[in-house]
Amino acid sequence: MIALVALTGIVRPLAEVTVVEQILIRGLPAGTKEALRARAERHHRSVESEAHEILVDALEHDEPVTIVDLLSGDGGSDVGFEPRRLGLTARTAEL
Repeated sequence: MIALVALTGIVRPLAEVTVVEQILIRGLPAGTKEALRARAERHHRSVESEAHEILVDALEHDEPVTIVDLLSGDGGSDVGFEPRRLGLTARTAEL
């Protein structure tokens, strides 16, 4: 995300903002964490890196997320909407 300031018609970037997202997964079935650890070891990765790869691979070919999907979830209006990061583009309404 880039913050912009407009002064007398000049637009310039102020700063680059890096967003680091984290999740916590509770209630995994017995043996899941150990299986993940073993898989990470086979791939010479940390458990965190292995989980990251699994999630990225699993979601890579999913349908793009829509605004309806985002707002219909439990997060409701607390969702941080970043269209570019979600692969969304703006559309012009037909009047």
